[in-house]
Order: sequence, then structure tokens, then C-alpha cells
Amino acid sequence: MTIRLANHSLKEDIRQYWSDRAQTFDLAFGHRIPAGAEFDAWRDAIAAHLGHRPLHVLELACGTGEVTQVLLSLGHQVTALDFSESMLAVARKKHAGKERNLRFILGDAENTFLPSKSFDAIVCRHLVWTLTAPATALQEWRRLLKPAGQLLIFDGDWSRPRPSGRLAASLIGLLDRWQGPDLNYDGAMSERHAGIMSALPFGDGLTAERLMPLLVSSGFSELQVTSHAPIARAQRRAANLRNKLRTFVYRRFILSAKRA
Repeated sequence: MTIRLANHSLKEDIRQYWSDRAQTFDLAFGHRIPAGAEFDAWRDAIAAHLGHRPLHVLELACGTGEVTQVLLSLGHQVTALDFSESMLAVARKKHAGKERNLRFILGDAENTFLPSKSFDAIVCRHLVWTLTAPATALQEWRRLLKPAGQLLIFDGDWSRPRPSGRLAASLIGLLDRWQGPDLNYDGAMSERHAGIMSALPFGDGLTAERLMPLLVSSGFSELQVTSHAPIARAQRRAANLRNKLRTFVYRRFILSAKRA
């Protein structure tokens, strides 16, 4: 039986889970954005939606500051927020000396306490699936954006492999048995991860199609879904076999919208 935790307790579980992973988070495939093809693919994806003019960008759930680096490389002024002080400590160390165009703040992405209409754009990676109150969060994000401000979401359905990804997942399982498990991967905390996921509104799967009506009802328009495939192709270029297979397992998406 799944125990549904109170919202406050669930948020604390989420904070503690990511804090416990902060020191090793960049070791897990798909979290760090290395220089080269993958970094360029992220730059291209962000620039395609935000353009090339420098903006004041709020990055939510910045983690160890990997997407932060991409945003800075595009000339944006970045406010990077995270719920975990441990994650922020890693990000601050990584970006020491960049204070001119960057500030880090500790805060809750669902209730930031930041001033209204402060940002030209909001960017987040792998955050929406963790929201405990998605509708409230989206309304908060709309409040933070300037008129016609852009929301850019990178996320996926992490609850089950996509049909074409089941074979890849099976092959990864075989490699784990033959070569031993990859201790840097999320499986190192799989029970805690699964317990948190089971209590979340999107724990049974997040898709762009499921998210779009919530965006519209929260005051966003001009929704656009684009493919994550160019980033996945770039990831495979320097990956080992097990990590190449991982890029095929789950359905990922990029979703942009504007403040109506």
C-alpha cells in the first residue's frame, strides 16, 4: 500500500532526497551537460525558443548549475533558484566569479516570494514532474513573468518506458547483470525515488499533452511542443552503450508557452 504523505512532509522528503544526491549528482548520465555536442544541442534548443537577445531569466530547480552554464553562455542574466542548499553549494562553487550576471537563491519553485513581472523568461529542467501543486506553481510562474514572457520546460514521462524504450530498458538490465550496476545512476536511490514519485500528482506520468491544459487554464498561450531528440542524439555521441540505451527509454519533451 502506498502511503500518501502530507504536502509539507512530501516537500521535505523531496528536499532531502536531492540534497543527499548533490555531491554525486553530476556523475549520473544525463545530468551533467559536457562541453561539445551536448552543450551545443542545449544552447540551440534554448536559443530556438528564447532568441539571441540577452534576457533576465529565472532558472527554477537549477540543481548543480548545469543549465545555468548554458544560459550564461547565451548572454542572459540569470537568477537561479533551488530548494536544496546542498545543490546550491555545488552550483555556487562551480560558478564562482560569475556574480555579475548570476545570482543564486534558496527558495521553493511553487512559492518563490519573488516580485511580480520580474523576468523575461523562466526555464526549468526536470522540475515539473516533482511539483506537489502543479496548478499553483504554474500560476506563480505566470505572476513572475513580464507580459508576453516565455516559459520553457524540459521534462519527460519518467513513470514508465515508452513502448519503443522497453527493449532498451531490458538491454540495460542485461548489462547490469553482466557488468554490475552503474552506481552513479539513479538506481542507487531507486526506492526513495519511487516512494516520492508515487505521492506526486504527476507520479503516474507527465506528458506535454497532459500539461498543456493546465498551462492554458493558468494563463499561458502560444504553446509549442518541440522534440528532445537533438539533445538525445548529442548525448549518444560520447556515451557508452548503457548510456546510449538510456536515451531511448523514456519519452522526453520540450514545451514552451507565453504569458497571456
